Amino acid sequence: MAGLATRRDSNALKMSASTYGLYIRIRGIVQGVGFRPFVYNLATRYGLNGWVRNSAAGVEIEISGNSEALQAFVSELKTNPPPLARIDSFEAVSIPPNHATTFTIIESQDESHEFLPVSPDVAICADCRRELFDPRDRRYRYPFINCTNCGPRFTIIRAIPYDRPNTTMAGFPLCPDCEAEYHDPGNRRFHAQPIACPVCGPHLQFMTPQGEILAEREAALQIARQWLAEGRILAIKGLGGFHLACDATRAESVRELRLRKQRSDKPFALMAFDVSTIARHTHLDEAEQQWLTSPSHPIVILERLPSSPIAAEVAPGQHTLGFMLPYTPLHLLLLEPAPGFPEVLVMTSGNLSEEPIAYLDHEVFDRLASLADGILTHNRPIYTRVDDSVIRIVHGAPYFLRRARGFAPDPLHLPREVPPILAVGAELKNTFCLTRKHYAFLSHHIGDLQNYETLQAFEEGIRHYETLFRTQPEWLATDLHPDYLATRYAQNRSQVEGKPLLYVQHHHAHLAACLVDNGINDSDPVIGLIFDGTGYGSDGTIWGGEVLIGNYAGYRRYAYLKPVPLPGGDRAVHQVARMALAHLWANGLPWEEDLPPVQALCADERSLLYTMLEKGINTPLTSSMGRLFDAVAALIGLRSTVTYEAQAAIELEQAVDMHEAAAYPFRIEWPYLDTHPLWEALLNDLRHGISVPRIAARFHNAIVTLCLEVAQYIRDVEGIRRVALSGGVWQNQILLHRTVRGLQQAGFEVLIHHQVPTNDGGLALGQAMVAAAWVEGKNYSE
Repeated sequence: MAGLATRRDSNALKMSASTYGLYIRIRGIVQGVGFRPFVYNLATRYGLNGWVRNSAAGVEIEISGNSEALQAFVSELKTNPPPLARIDSFEAVSIPPNHATTFTIIESQDESHEFLPVSPDVAICADCRRELFDPRDRRYRYPFINCTNCGPRFTIIRAIPYDRPNTTMAGFPLCPDCEAEYHDPGNRRFHAQPIACPVCGPHLQFMTPQGEILAEREAALQIARQWLAEGRILAIKGLGGFHLACDATRAESVRELRLRKQRSDKPFALMAFDVSTIARHTHLDEAEQQWLTSPSHPIVILERLPSSPIAAEVAPGQHTLGFMLPYTPLHLLLLEPAPGFPEVLVMTSGNLSEEPIAYLDHEVFDRLASLADGILTHNRPIYTRVDDSVIRIVHGAPYFLRRARGFAPDPLHLPREVPPILAVGAELKNTFCLTRKHYAFLSHHIGDLQNYETLQAFEEGIRHYETLFRTQPEWLATDLHPDYLATRYAQNRSQVEGKPLLYVQHHHAHLAACLVDNGINDSDPVIGLIFDGTGYGSDGTIWGGEVLIGNYAGYRRYAYLKPVPLPGGDRAVHQVARMALAHLWANGLPWEEDLPPVQALCADERSLLYTMLEKGINTPLTSSMGRLFDAVAALIGLRSTVTYEAQAAIELEQAVDMHEAAAYPFRIEWPYLDTHPLWEALLNDLRHGISVPRIAARFHNAIVTLCLEVAQYIRDVEGIRRVALSGGVWQNQILLHRTVRGLQQAGFEVLIHHQVPTNDGGLALGQAMVAAAWVEGKNYSE
């Protein structure tokens, strides 16, 4: 029987009787996805006998029958599993045939030392959607309709195995009709743990911010729709937390939401009922449509159509919009098309700016009462808060900006087995990573660890993952930065529990994350073009424009942007005019009165800034590529201050003239990548009235050209042909596409991210792999 591993023979099973037996164990995403009924129906179809059950290790099967039927069963099981299943390992061994006369599904078995992956939350499937709008169906317009192929998973699970008592649905006893479906292997709701109906399941309530209940069930939904149509702002309880919603075409509503949420410029996410609606507002290609409608239903960043009536305040200064489709039945009912109802809603996370998303019922009154005019909520508890995932599509594949709902906690399959490690990530866009054997459980997006609430979410998340995946780390890994809250957590835990703590340089972690994202398992060094805003360097300076040569085990800092002062530290990150003047000062160029960053600061501010630079007062050195983008944006007058991370760089990218081919020069004096010629040429263009879009394009082209020259030089000297691109700067799509194209045309193998974010959201994965290499005794970093 081809494909079965028996007595170490992967090619065939040697059978000597007319009836044969197999024991099969399958690991992967195999619980809560209809795997057991699939096995049951498959075995019944082939006339096989035995049983199937869930265990803490996955799914176990004992099956007997004739050789041909067993071969067909195994082949179909491996090649055509249920749509949401993912098989990571498939073991089969010969056993004596059992004497059963039927095939049955037996009770789950738990083993305290075993673990298995947990399915992410899954968007409503086509069958449930059809039933939702079918007046003949008993779940017609029921906002919590689900089946084995869709619905909540990670957000409701407390422990494994994934059975109803281990979820937040434990408090909803099944009615006789749901009970019958739940126990019928031929029904697609067989052991669908969140199964419910209007008789026995959760229900909606519409409330005032003061807690007064105005309506329930369908009436609650209709009031919510009426209030949205009137331009009001609502808090809506979704799958992994509360959203704040309003009509996306009403500029006054969007402005008011920004004022209440204290989010002045950062784009809002949007939700529309269907793809055809989204296509009326954005350019939409086939791959983007496929990912919008995929089971994960992420937010997809799309190019806006000039004709779209969506308020400019939704995404100030940008020509892109972030759209998602309704992924729960509640969202579908909420956005159901009707005359006078808005076809696009803002659907942004329910929080004040920089706080974690609210997800507990009492939080809506504690944290959102001042933000929303009304509250559409329900009584199905959320166990784990999860934000919406955000992606772009690059070469037909997802390119993550944020990995959360629909993807987490789906683990990455590592290229080799690693010890149990907890890597705690960085300060911004934090995620943590827990490893066990061949799995890396990269957490959902936690956020920026700059307040107590987010730190609590971080610590709660770690405890939950350790419980869920039954893993206690033997090693801890963290960033070099001594002031990160994640680092302090790891230091404290290391001291209390007596576990070794490994410090991983920020950009080495980015490099390693890109390698594991691409399944690299060899020790051959690669060229790492690691560009971001801030990362603590091994020399105590702030890195960010790094050319590394390395692998999991170590790295060399081969080249980097020539460091410049960062006047005032974090203040220069927010007041980017300071960064422009610091670059001019470092390159011996005058602060002429008509330059935008000079005009952005008063005379006293400029005087203080000049003194700081001249005397080296609170001016740490940085080689950051992100800060270089900030400086250019400020110098050409796009922005002197920012209200969210990378805003200046994003607006610089948005300004690019796509037809401009010229590039500014760099000077390479190894290891320095010197920007002096760039600044002289850019200032000359500014003086001669060259347009901002052409200057922005020439700057982008300069970075692309620099990347190619550096990579080609290293290939000539070191013989390395593989290049990894990682770090937050590579979220820039113009820079990414042009650099990848240029490197590929020059004969390089180019590695970019597709499973985890290129920004700090993927950093913990890299930390874990660097730590694993260190534990294995292969570390040779500088």
